[in-house]
Amino acid sequence: MLIVLLRHGATAYNAENRYQGRTDIPLSSAGREALHPADFAPETVYVSPLSRAAETAAILFPGTAQIPVPALAEMDFGTFEGRTWREMAHDPDYRVWVENGCAGRCPGGESRGEFSARACGAFAQLVDQGLASGAEYLVIVAHGGTQMAVLERFALPPRGYFDWKAPCGGGFMLDAAPWRWRRRLELIKEVRFTRD
Repeated sequence: MLIVLLRHGATAYNAENRYQGRTDIPLSSAGREALHPADFAPETVYVSPLSRAAETAAILFPGTAQIPVPALAEMDFGTFEGRTWREMAHDPDYRVWVENGCAGRCPGGESRGEFSARACGAFAQLVDQGLASGAEYLVIVAHGGTQMAVLERFALPPRGYFDWKAPCGGGFMLDAAPWRWRRRLELIKEVRFTRD
């Protein structure tokens, strides 16, 4: 089974470098225009419940059924959402969070460990289901954080969390062959479905 794990297209918050997290921000007009349909058509696409993921999936895989998976939503950045790092440069909570590798709990939100456990648990269930059903593809359209959490935990060759960040409309194709015996995935290539 091939796994394609994609990040949503660009939003106004992406263009402004704002933390989006669980805030439901739609794709921008530029983000929609930059995307193009993928060169393959899975039977089903699993999506984050946030509209930017569903909109992206509809453009990349027109007519394909979407199944929302709540646990694939982006990390909850709490009080940091809607703000840029520049706006928070003197916020003591933000400074502590950054100085600790962005791993601690965001005020009013999640820690990276909590988020990763949520996203990785949902992802592992989807892989198990896909392999059990004999699916050719497992396609997920979610978020940069979702990609980073899942791939840091499961992908080979190993990379750090922030080393798995893909551009908007981009992501990774992986081979699920090692999953049954190692709970790992082999990176095949990076993919991107944007016109730029």
